[in-house]
Amino acid sequence: DYAPREFSAEDAALLKDLARMAEQELAAIQLATIDELTMLCNRRGFEALGDHALGLCRRLARPSSLLFIDLDRFKAINDRFGHAEGDRVLRRFGALLKETFRESDVLGRIGGDEFAVLVTNAVPGDLDELLDRLKGTVAASNRSARSGAEILYSVGAFAFDPNRHASTSALMADADEQMYRQKQAKRRANDPR
Repeated sequence: DYAPREFSAEDAALLKDLARMAEQELAAIQLATIDELTMLCNRRGFEALGDHALGLCRRLARPSSLLFIDLDRFKAINDRFGHAEGDRVLRRFGALLKETFRESDVLGRIGGDEFAVLVTNAVPGDLDELLDRLKGTVAASNRSARSGAEILYSVGAFAFDPNRHASTSALMADADEQMYRQKQAKRRANDPR
């Protein structure tokens, strides 16, 4: 109501309970959408934020692309250096993504050693520049890493087509397929039987 009034002790207690419930709900939503290890979005959070961003791109006719990134030879890092070092590599790669991409881009750890980035309002030249920057940032990190656990990755990029991609997951599937092709090409180049 709009009229000023005095709150009783019971009213104040009820408002405090309501505030506590709202805080708990916000904390639960954050836990459900954030990857604790990297502090990036998890798959659920990435798809929710991605769907919102793609909706804006669709309405405003803005370009958008999705990068699907898979760490190469990650199992070997866990086997050789241990799972604690594998976790450090995942955290390090998440930090490198934050350092490389813009605040307006949606970053996520989709699962295991897979990451995704939704780059909005960027033309193909911008995307190439961001991928080159990621390559340089990762190379610099590998040179300064103390453990010897080198970050290697494959990436697939796919441009958003509003007529083809009804959701972030549809766009992610196309970018994942591109990433898989790059990974297979790398394997063939390293093992040309």
